[in-house]
Amino acid sequence: MKKILLGLVAAAVLTASPIGQAMAAADAAKEPTSILNVSYDVSRELFAKLNPVFAAEWKAKTGKTIDVKQSHGGSSKQARAVLEGLPADVVTFNQVTDIQVLHDRGNLVAADWQQKFPNNSSPYYSLPVFLVRAGNPKKIKDWGDLTGKGVQVIFPNPKTSGNARYTYLAATAYAYEKFGGDNEKSRTFMKSFLGNVPVFDTGGRAATTTFVDRAIGDVLITFEAEVQSIRREFPDRKFEVVVPSVSLQAEFPVAVVDKVVDRRGSRAVATAYLTFLYSDKAQTILAENYNRVNNPAVAQRFAKQFPPVRLVTVDKIFGGWKKATQDHFAEGGILDQVFVNR
Repeated sequence: MKKILLGLVAAAVLTASPIGQAMAAADAAKEPTSILNVSYDVSRELFAKLNPVFAAEWKAKTGKTIDVKQSHGGSSKQARAVLEGLPADVVTFNQVTDIQVLHDRGNLVAADWQQKFPNNSSPYYSLPVFLVRAGNPKKIKDWGDLTGKGVQVIFPNPKTSGNARYTYLAATAYAYEKFGGDNEKSRTFMKSFLGNVPVFDTGGRAATTTFVDRAIGDVLITFEAEVQSIRREFPDRKFEVVVPSVSLQAEFPVAVVDKVVDRRGSRAVATAYLTFLYSDKAQTILAENYNRVNNPAVAQRFAKQFPPVRLVTVDKIFGGWKKATQDHFAEGGILDQVFVNR
């Protein structure tokens, strides 16, 4: 005990001394003044709203200034960029596999990254819904209406976009239910569905541009938050939101990139940033921007803006992301098979 007390006294003396103060100042100088959040394509406006709030809280708590920089693109494409050296302090993607690959192929995140934060490290969720043109001229109400002759469907490429994978799997889940699990009929349905897509953009935002700015297509399929954002941004276009009878729960997992934060000395602020996403304040911002949240009080407060919908999950319908990836998105998988001769 005496040695411990002496050690503490010595440390206190050192900290209070000019040398200790100089060492503390040197350590503070090493701390980064910015962190990089590498995220999915259609989240740029959302994090542009969240980041200043976090920075203000961090300043109030620590007295330190932090700038949260953003990088956006197709979720899977962003994961590959991180693997190839993009120095992300944190990643905020739209599917589990895009973070898991950072562990499996690069050992960049912890094996138990899903246990680091609540709800399997997913602070909010959404689902694919439809955005149609004024008056809904093609009378689109559900997935079955998207295979008809002359209907043009806009969503990005499932090979490069997590957003698109949710759409593809949601349509497949609908087909499984409609045809009682008949794989052949389900594949025929998906072939017609994919055959109605005139262009596959690489990410969700590019697909939005194709539908809104280039005026291509009868229906855009993307996350609920994105379609509501478009509807609010272009009131004169009188777009209409259509929620199908069933959709797929889209998780938005997050993780600290261990190798990067340990190298940069940014672990504390990176961890605080992701923890902040679960706070009442951040959950409110998420809900205000049409992301569904698990915080009961916030979810209740915004319940009216979220239509009820029956959600299925990748785990329940497809046996988890690993199996879904192998079955559908791997080279020669079902996606490639239904693309043939489209």
